[in-house]
Amino acid sequence: MNDPVISRYKGYLTLERSLSPNTIEAYRRDLEKLLDWLGQAQKDYRKVTLDDLQHFLELLSELGIGSRSQARIISGIKSFYHFLLIETEIKANPTELLELPKLARHLPSVLSTDEINAIEEAIDLSKPEGTRNLAIIETMYSCGLRVSEVISLKRSDIYANEHFIRIMGKGSKQRLVPISDTALHYIGNYLPDRDLLNIQKGCDDLLFLNRRGGQLSRQMVFIMLKQYAAEAGIKTPLSPHTLRHSFATHLLEGGANLRVIQELLGHESILTTEIYTHTDMTYLRDTIERFHPRNK
Repeated sequence: MNDPVISRYKGYLTLERSLSPNTIEAYRRDLEKLLDWLGQAQKDYRKVTLDDLQHFLELLSELGIGSRSQARIISGIKSFYHFLLIETEIKANPTELLELPKLARHLPSVLSTDEINAIEEAIDLSKPEGTRNLAIIETMYSCGLRVSEVISLKRSDIYANEHFIRIMGKGSKQRLVPISDTALHYIGNYLPDRDLLNIQKGCDDLLFLNRRGGQLSRQMVFIMLKQYAAEAGIKTPLSPHTLRHSFATHLLEGGANLRVIQELLGHESILTTEIYTHTDMTYLRDTIERFHPRNK
């Protein structure tokens, strides 16, 4: 991996595509798999053919690597050969006809608004962390945030007068997301309790803090949500990401455009967002069965 072209490729991923260090490291590892295989076959990566790549994928299948991991590896390989084409290291891209394996669609669990209300009503607001947890859950649901985004949310990223928050998403990409009056109200109720904490150095601007004045962990949010769901009698399997799925699904059910949902969620590709069209089919079918005259 000391080839100067590959070093330039890593720079391309960082500067041109603004990928996170973790994503770049995953691309590096996957590319290394291909280059090791080509080295054993005594093939130059600049002279790879579509047949070569298909044989490589067959090997991955024989090794028991699943379709989702294969898809990730192929995406990395396609990115690399696209870069080589841009750099005129190759004249034709051998990955153009390389197909991704069929991935099974795992439809996410979705909570109803009644279930979300029940979870919030299970929170004991007399406890010090009660107002914080209510604000966290409502903010995640009303803004469709990842758990990593809510624990990293800063006070300076809240524009209450404009009803927007600024989110730093995957790959250090920023987006603006509208925030509801309800979420702002709950945040406002939490701030007096927050300001009584002995805030740790470097956490002054973080909105949601633990009891010691430090940053919350993802695990803490997961445990907190599961506890309230159990107390509310919610049987739906859930995680903090379930609130994000519910946000997107409820928007789609209400008639929101898929492109708008893509922007709000911070998805780089519309293909990622399209999973919600599959979730929504149940709602659409139920609506037809309930209201269409041929079903009465």
